[in-house]
Amino acid sequence: MSETLTRPDTNLATLERTAPTVVKLGGSCLDALADGWWDDLARHGHEQPLVLVHGWSKPLKRLHPRYSEPSAVLRDRYGNQSRWTTPEVIADIKTVSAGMAEDVFARLERRGIAAERLLGSEGLVFAGEGERWWWRDKQLVELENLVGPITGVDPTALKNTQPGHAYLVTPLARNAVGQEVNTDADRAAAALAGATGARDLVLVTDVAHLLIDGEPVREITAEAAAAFRDKGATGGMRKKLRAAGEALERGVERVVIGSAPVSDLLAGRTGTVITRS
Repeated sequence: MSETLTRPDTNLATLERTAPTVVKLGGSCLDALADGWWDDLARHGHEQPLVLVHGWSKPLKRLHPRYSEPSAVLRDRYGNQSRWTTPEVIADIKTVSAGMAEDVFARLERRGIAAERLLGSEGLVFAGEGERWWWRDKQLVELENLVGPITGVDPTALKNTQPGHAYLVTPLARNAVGQEVNTDADRAAAALAGATGARDLVLVTDVAHLLIDGEPVREITAEAAAAFRDKGATGGMRKKLRAAGEALERGVERVVIGSAPVSDLLAGRTGTVITRS
């Protein structure tokens, strides 16, 4: 199993020519991205290769009402939440992913960007053993939940990281015994950014900034973001801050969180920029 979470051993000139911008597209906000947002992404994509990683929470809930029920989410003994993932859920993730890919490809190809879909479980993303003890009906019980922490990324699966081309990655992974498992999309994007030598990771979500004490944060260090993550952040933002820290540890120069066009986020005109120091 490959475990290439750090930057590939590449000379600087090659790295700057081929390293992509990694953009995580939140499943909750994808429908709300206007034509102007896609125009901007395409302009960026003509100058820089793109690796897009998509979430699927909202499309999965549209597929079947059971995914909106509280029982669809588990909490482990440490308090971490996870979607209860069975082989049937994996199949449904693939179904909604295929539909999302058609939509994304149509938007990009109209703007001159060639795109292809890649399942992380197809030799790209690898996962370790998942947690087996989960709270159910106020009892801690052992359950098979097909999830796992990312342990490795093999960037050679991304064979065409060139300007004018985009990959759309579904963040599934393969574990040590060959099972296909669910992974967190933000953290998968962080691992991909580190493994591909990306300078920037952009986490596109449905909020404009990180908020601390109700105030928008324009820029924050990784250390301060981690402190807030552990003491004040909740839900999806807590996962995004964890992913940001992991990306920076793996060599990414900056992580930006926000809802604006990618060029505006990268220019620091809006959103929250997280840096190592």
